[in-house]
Amino acid sequence: MIDLPSSSDTTFASGPGGDSDTAQADRPAAGSGDSAGARSGASAAPASGPVSIPAASGPIPIEGDPNHYLNRELSWLEFNARVLAEARSHEVPLFERLKFLSIFFSNLDEFFMVRVAGLQAQTLRTIAEVPPDGLTPHEQLVAIGARVHALVDDAYQLWNSDLIPALQRAGIVIVKPDELGPTELSALDDRFRTDIFPILTPIAIDPGHPFPHLRNKMINLGIMFSREHEAQEPGFAVIQVPPMLSRLMKVRVEGATRAFVLLEDVIARHVKDFFPSGRLRGTYAFRVTRNWDLEIDEEEGEDLLETIQAELRRRDRGNAVRLEIGIGEGAGTSVQRLCRALKVDASLAVYRVPGPLHIADLMGIVADDERREHRDEPFSPQVPPLFRDVEDIFAVIREQDVLLHHPYESFDPIAEFVSRAADDPNVLAIKQTLYRTGGDSPILKALARAAESGKQVTAIVELKARFDEASNIQWARTLEQSGVQVIYGLLGLKTHAKALLVVRREKDRLRRYVHLSTGNYNPQTARLYTDIGLFTANREIGEDMTSLFNLLTGYSAPPKWNRLIVAPLGLHEAVLGLIAREATHARAGRRAEIVAQMNALVDVDVIDALYAASQAGVDIKLAVRGICCLRPGIPGLSERIQVRAIVDRFLEHKRLFRFANGGNEEVYMSSADWMPRNFHRRVELMVPIIEPAIRSRVDDMLNTVMSDTAKTWELASDGSYHKLQVPSGAPQLRSQQRFVELARERVKLSDPLARGGGRFHILRVPASAPDGESRHRKGGKKKKGLP
Repeated sequence: MIDLPSSSDTTFASGPGGDSDTAQADRPAAGSGDSAGARSGASAAPASGPVSIPAASGPIPIEGDPNHYLNRELSWLEFNARVLAEARSHEVPLFERLKFLSIFFSNLDEFFMVRVAGLQAQTLRTIAEVPPDGLTPHEQLVAIGARVHALVDDAYQLWNSDLIPALQRAGIVIVKPDELGPTELSALDDRFRTDIFPILTPIAIDPGHPFPHLRNKMINLGIMFSREHEAQEPGFAVIQVPPMLSRLMKVRVEGATRAFVLLEDVIARHVKDFFPSGRLRGTYAFRVTRNWDLEIDEEEGEDLLETIQAELRRRDRGNAVRLEIGIGEGAGTSVQRLCRALKVDASLAVYRVPGPLHIADLMGIVADDERREHRDEPFSPQVPPLFRDVEDIFAVIREQDVLLHHPYESFDPIAEFVSRAADDPNVLAIKQTLYRTGGDSPILKALARAAESGKQVTAIVELKARFDEASNIQWARTLEQSGVQVIYGLLGLKTHAKALLVVRREKDRLRRYVHLSTGNYNPQTARLYTDIGLFTANREIGEDMTSLFNLLTGYSAPPKWNRLIVAPLGLHEAVLGLIAREATHARAGRRAEIVAQMNALVDVDVIDALYAASQAGVDIKLAVRGICCLRPGIPGLSERIQVRAIVDRFLEHKRLFRFANGGNEEVYMSSADWMPRNFHRRVELMVPIIEPAIRSRVDDMLNTVMSDTAKTWELASDGSYHKLQVPSGAPQLRSQQRFVELARERVKLSDPLARGGGRFHILRVPASAPDGESRHRKGGKKKKGLP
């Protein structure tokens, strides 16, 4: 671990609202000024209450008004409401609807474990942080509770009245044990006695048996029973449902092709085996969510890896932040007892649900059901023609930059590039950042192989990638054992940049090959998230990459960057400067427009700069998938700003930015969203798209996203989202489907690989040095390779 050297070197001057003070890194996010609206039960409820803004006779003063910002937490909940809307849509295939409902509940888990836990911690401090929207932590918790209760009610209404009947029509049922026929019920009882009963540990709660520690997100059974003396308080016991057993138990039900009972229902049926049946007063399921965020003092710990391991062991004992209670007798009379034991506020943290807890666990009911009519159209990512049958992958990149658009185009060329570099005797060094990657990733294997062959291999591993800490520790040690130099990044900063550098000896010189990406080096998520990756041998970018890795691994001073814009060494100032430049062009009557796609827009300085640009006459089109704290469409403030959000088959994840610049257009890709943490507490990259052909293609991507009419939601100034409506009979554009079609069109239909999705084989053939001859493709038969 090393300290980040300070630098005053930035690419652009600070624009309106710019603040280079280091305290800006901890500046709270923007938010909403009215919590009342969050109590609306509609799925498209505003992220704050409607704000009464009089018609403006001129520009509205920007700074200092809480009504100019939407609350970060409530805005995120509106994103999850849009996910829930996909689960509700009958235009989505049945099994995909179930997937979206699962994502909705999994998202809520993470939200409570991190965001709600953080707000609860703030309420205990003497001085609470108040964001620009003006809501105190307690007010935010109240508004969150109201909105989440409404969303959860909607989700269970959808499950009970829509999805369960639809699944039944598809021959899939979840039944209670008592609904089974005698023969099947007897067999289920036998399975309980042999496979489940020996594992269970009922724990009675009394002075001699204190309340047990309940693990995060595990299902438990609460059991109420009468004591010997009626005047005594009813007894209470807990049985933890074993997490190592499948929650879905297959059974046979007449007329159903697939039938299941829930493990907790089977255990509840046999509670009498642990307590005399005459004394039972009720059984119900409940689930506890805990604070799951890590608290790491990097300056105190001598070994970050060991510090994080210790914190991971402590994390399972984090404070309870939510209590979910299912259907069952006795639940109502024991809620207060549970709340006291868990130290949670019954009015804020308790959620009574009319159905099975955590429906995300139930995706297994369709996991191996391959019926096409209930799933999205099959799609295999395509390998672009430039990389098909290529023998010298370095020659391709030398001749031109290459853009990959995932998941429409395959991740395989990236894994292949690292693999070829590992096996090429001319490659001297490989350096790569790794934030989240699969444990069985071909990239990790290639890095290890390269180190074992004597190459200089460096991996910047981010151990603090949330919820992936344990996995990252495991494969960081594996890489170290292979001889890879594993660096854990800069003190106090997460390394979120996605960057790969290969240094290769070619004739009498060294050449740098670079890959930059908006997404992680993870083959699994590359099939689910929309991202772009850029291969380049551009000399200036290569020099910048060398400087970046030197900065991450040593004490080198920040350089004057050629092309890269780096956080926290100037990205914030650069973005503010780019926005301010558009405002200057607009005031001078030149072409001025900003088009941007990102995951989140939170930074209040950037929001204020966008407001100022709108007032100056800049047209601003934003596609913000998740949190957006900016209020568009306010007269005199943001009437030139349009904010849209797409929720579709793939998770929108790429960050692209286009600035008209008076007619001299500039386009950028980035690993960073416009959030304080990305600008000030992470190592991030923004890089210009230089080659005209690629810049044109990114232009088309942004235009297609902003033209989507099938899966787009529009943000109103009051914080509410509304599905974009098109006139009846008008053609619709579904941007993700269009990108699927474009990827297929780029591949020759006569190529057998195209029909199979473009499997990219790892050939293990060392690339040759350039000899002045173009060798993009080799004629003849395809060489056999390893799958």
